[in-house]
Amino acid sequence: MILLALGAAAALVRWPQAAFLTLLILFQAAFVVSAIWKTVVAIASLRRPRPCARPIVWPRYTILAALHDEAAVTPQLIANLAHIDYPPDRLEAFIVLETHDHATLAAAQATPHPSWIKIFVVPPGSPLTKPRALNHALRQATGDLVTIYDAEDRPHPQQLRQAAARFVAQPRLGCLQAPLRICPSGRAGSAFLDRQFAFEYAALFEVTLPGMARLGLPFPLGGTSNHIRMTALRAAGGWDAHNVTEDADLGFRLWSLGWKLDVIDCPTWETPPGALDRWLPQRTRWLKGYMQTWGVHTRRPLGLGRRGLLSLVMTLGAGILSAAAHAPTLAWLASALMVGLHAGIAPATPVGSLGVLALGVIAAWMGCAVGAKRAGLDYRLGDMLAAPAYWALLSLAFVHATWRLVVEPHVWDKTPHDGDAQAPELTVVAQESGREAA
Repeated sequence: MILLALGAAAALVRWPQAAFLTLLILFQAAFVVSAIWKTVVAIASLRRPRPCARPIVWPRYTILAALHDEAAVTPQLIANLAHIDYPPDRLEAFIVLETHDHATLAAAQATPHPSWIKIFVVPPGSPLTKPRALNHALRQATGDLVTIYDAEDRPHPQQLRQAAARFVAQPRLGCLQAPLRICPSGRAGSAFLDRQFAFEYAALFEVTLPGMARLGLPFPLGGTSNHIRMTALRAAGGWDAHNVTEDADLGFRLWSLGWKLDVIDCPTWETPPGALDRWLPQRTRWLKGYMQTWGVHTRRPLGLGRRGLLSLVMTLGAGILSAAAHAPTLAWLASALMVGLHAGIAPATPVGSLGVLALGVIAAWMGCAVGAKRAGLDYRLGDMLAAPAYWALLSLAFVHATWRLVVEPHVWDKTPHDGDAQAPELTVVAQESGREAA
């Protein structure tokens, strides 16, 4: 990548006009390919999987929830896990804690919980990351299936049953991803980021991942609510303790071992990270992890096969490239307009470039609109017009991620979570589930 950047810079100095034209054509081609990809994936997502029959014997299930400095939301998480509708004798859960995190340990011990929820303390060591903690807890797990939840998660009570039925019906199914849906946080000063974050999640989990699953392609998993067959996870060696997006990496590793990936529709509700001081470190970690995962899997790209390599390029590769390009593209448009207005003349109108840009923006809006409808969100014209400003912030995170990848590649940027009221829709579902169980 360094050689490519230096080569492009040298070409711009030596042959500025030809080099600029070449880079512009490549950039436009990437936009067109991305727009076509999003359209194809959106169409594919219209086909929904058939429901599976109820298993005669429910497989054993292990829930892992790795917490760090989460004393405020630990009681909330335990309460949400206790609402899960699954045979208790076939269920175990581990609240995974670090040795030095005394506050969260005290909160977990003080919170009443079912007997199948256990507290597991990770021995001291490094790196201090979520995947390392999960790997330690995995040694104690006895389930046939395993799922991961974060501190702020509120999983649908029927999520485990739906996933288990799919695993029993499909022996080569290695992993299922549940959709993550964002609830309003109510925090002051974060409304813009909260809404855009929710639409971004809706486009990813309600459109992109289901579409890729229907096309039979691998995809980067979300950091939570992924359900994994234990034999597949152990064959993959667990999670990469040094990768700060171990979920994205694991999806492609499972695929390379011959396992299939799919999605379910029972969601998990989450709260958004919040204002810029919380959003930026989280997005920086995600992009840094995408770069790590890209670097790992492009060492031997043919190991993923043609379909796996296509998926890697169109998810992680396109995500990294678009994050780098959003702000410069917006700055180019704004500067051209401002210079023209200052000079009192109409700015030059490169119809082809603007057409390509419009195609990419419309495809992104389409994904957010379809995803928002499926997630029950209200996607308005104001949200569409504000989206470019949100996309430009991704370039800020890209710069941070690139620098952090060099100086602190394995440092985990922790996102703090605040306790909040239970989502109304989840309360209703939990009550209905309780009546069915009774």
